[in-house]
Amino acid sequence: MKFENKSLKFLEKYLNTASPTGFEQNGQKIWADYIKPYVDEIRVDHYGTCYGIINPEAEFKVVIEAHADEISWYVNYISDDGMIYVIRNGGSDQMIAPSKTVHIHGEKGIVKGVFGWPAIHTRSANPHEPVPKIENIFIDCGCTSKEEVENLGIYVGCMITYPDEFFELNDRYFVCRALDNRMGGFMIAEVARLLKENKKKLPFGLYITNSVQEEVGLYGATMIAQTIKPNIAIVTDVTHDTTTPHIEKKKEGHMKCGDGPVIAYAPSVHHIIRDLITDTAKKKKIPFQRNALSRATGTDTDSFAFSNGGVPSALISLPLRYMHTTVEMVAKEDVANVIKLIYETLLQIKPNMSLKYF
Repeated sequence: MKFENKSLKFLEKYLNTASPTGFEQNGQKIWADYIKPYVDEIRVDHYGTCYGIINPEAEFKVVIEAHADEISWYVNYISDDGMIYVIRNGGSDQMIAPSKTVHIHGEKGIVKGVFGWPAIHTRSANPHEPVPKIENIFIDCGCTSKEEVENLGIYVGCMITYPDEFFELNDRYFVCRALDNRMGGFMIAEVARLLKENKKKLPFGLYITNSVQEEVGLYGATMIAQTIKPNIAIVTDVTHDTTTPHIEKKKEGHMKCGDGPVIAYAPSVHHIIRDLITDTAKKKKIPFQRNALSRATGTDTDSFAFSNGGVPSALISLPLRYMHTTVEMVAKEDVANVIKLIYETLLQIKPNMSLKYF
């Protein structure tokens, strides 16, 4: 699966730029610079959600949305002997932390550190061998005292991110931390590019929206839904590839990287918009999968759907392996097909279409 060179360069730069929840601005600047030639206007709200608008004067508004933030850690406590203890910023997984290198974003710049862990030799003799927990994982940045740590510009509240960078695997997968969900930001940006380069004229205003703070409660989408007040919202996020080991398909469903975008079924997913998406996929021969969700999607779809008296919303997900690790994986062909599906669906939307169930 081939992508344009300028698109891949953007994707790599965008993914490699740390954008933790609440501190998304560096990634947002890169994203805004990329979409600027493809939209009529760019706006940013007070908390950093960024959106590009095509046809900003149009009364009927359609949102395509992803979220910009990645999981991370906060410095929570610095011990007298210079060890740093953490709390989560989003759904960071303590199980993968030991032996990982980290970047601590201090007031004097980035400081490197490592999540240390006792050697196997010392653990095996302990009948109560420790397992990684929030309260016992720690970062060693080479200091021997709290004062020395603070002299490096590190304080309680500093953000901690992983430095793992983008690469391709077997010419089939993209791999990086934070594919959840900056890959979504990439895909909606590519939709904007295709609309511009193919000279498509939309009969509505299109709001290409990259929201902040999804990982801690869908907060950015909640705010921006009230600002934009869209008539329709199509959200893209990641979902689990359930074909890897240790996942129970009877609980999680059957979704697989390479088998196409995943269309969600849930109370917040509007039937008419969802059916428009699936009908478009069938018409354009875009492979797709289905996923049944219960009370909520757990994505920004819920925020848009339940805003402003109810906004018809749908969710197109990208299958992903190893979510919330530093080796998140997505199939390149799925990325291309999500882009194509959103693009082709937009071309079917008409401002006068009926959005009532009956």
